[in-house]
Amino acid sequence: MPVPVPRQRAIPAVESGQAQAASSGADPSKAEAQRQGDPAQGTTAGNPHGTPATPAMPANATTGTAVTNLTLLVIEDDPGGSRLVPELLDSTGRPIRVRTARNLTEAERLLTDDVHCILLDLALPAPGRQSADDDELAVLRHVLELAPRHAVLALTASGDAERGAEAVRVGAQDYLFRDELDSRLLSRAIRYAVERKRSDTAERRLAEGRMRAQENRRLERGLLPTPLLEGSSLRFAARYRPGRSRALLGGDFYDTVRTPDGTVHAMIGDVCGHGPDEAALGVELRIAWRALTLAGLCGDQLLGTLQQVLEHERADEEIFATLCTVDISPDGRRAGLCLAGHPAPLVARPGRPAQLLPYDNNGPALGLLPGARWPRMQVELGREWSLMLYTDGLIEGHVGEGRERLGQDGMVELVRRQLSEGLRGEELLRATVNEVRTLNGGELTDDVAVLLLDRTA
Repeated sequence: MPVPVPRQRAIPAVESGQAQAASSGADPSKAEAQRQGDPAQGTTAGNPHGTPATPAMPANATTGTAVTNLTLLVIEDDPGGSRLVPELLDSTGRPIRVRTARNLTEAERLLTDDVHCILLDLALPAPGRQSADDDELAVLRHVLELAPRHAVLALTASGDAERGAEAVRVGAQDYLFRDELDSRLLSRAIRYAVERKRSDTAERRLAEGRMRAQENRRLERGLLPTPLLEGSSLRFAARYRPGRSRALLGGDFYDTVRTPDGTVHAMIGDVCGHGPDEAALGVELRIAWRALTLAGLCGDQLLGTLQQVLEHERADEEIFATLCTVDISPDGRRAGLCLAGHPAPLVARPGRPAQLLPYDNNGPALGLLPGARWPRMQVELGREWSLMLYTDGLIEGHVGEGRERLGQDGMVELVRRQLSEGLRGEELLRATVNEVRTLNGGELTDDVAVLLLDRTA
């Protein structure tokens, strides 16, 4: 038979467990001490304003598993004392604690972190309304806004299933009939509502996470360069693999543009580090390089300006970037090369083994030495050639199980073999990167960017 839940005017929140302790002859001073320490009597620790947080189930200190110890907040207006809620026990036989609130103002004060479920009487008028007839679910909408992380059970008159179903569509986890409440039904409904709310919250967070991941992927794809080679006879190919897990963009960057005089400019660089800040800085340097190149700068003047951009945009003075720039003459037979602490490009010509371009005049990385200079070297390419620019992620992978690294010599031999097998363009880059990963014994930890320009007779 339902047991009335007593209402204490001096203590608006009533804990059924405390009521049992008092009725069984417990020490009044201990009961009072418990009441003083109960978070229901005021704001909770770490939550000074009483803002509702995600309800958490207590954990068993021995096994680490959740212990069912539920708290129900009943929101209903019954001047004669609430007789709606029977004595409740959870699945383990523990009493479900019950708090009562006569209005929404009192409910907001009692809605502390340890409340798991709300039982709301839909007949309760919403704030600012004369009666619930103005909007049958106004009070429910207000509670859902007040407690977005809590499970809610709607209580309606017997036979008013349509109103209860509408309450579920609005956001309640379930509905119950006021005249049909019993201990077993209500206890089961509370547990079901709490678990359903947790499931809904987990699904929503998962969907939000997927949406953010999709937005990040679209953003990162948009930040990757589109080569501007209209009017050029050179063929372009590129391969990019960020070192960050599940990322599309790393600290490596590259770009290729053709200026109005017919010169093709190519660049590849590497910001030290692998995080999102380094990736953002790499994008800034790439965009700055394109703008400066289209404005007519090249060689030492271009690199000096990029260093100023790096020094202004970097978050730490220890951040630096290596860079390799190549400007290919309109006839395609010659190129100017500038290296700022970056590995030298590889060139392959028909009838001759692939080899590295000269790197004796390699200048310092950007951001290391104020007022540094980067000499521009003139290189003869010839009539037909392939030029490969790359970052150090391609050569710093390990070879086998030891600590030996592939290095530039190992990469040159690898590319020579790929070329002898007739691989060109995208196929050459794909095979090269895949073999480097295989030699490393798995995924490379550093970003990898490779850019290939081909000129055929």
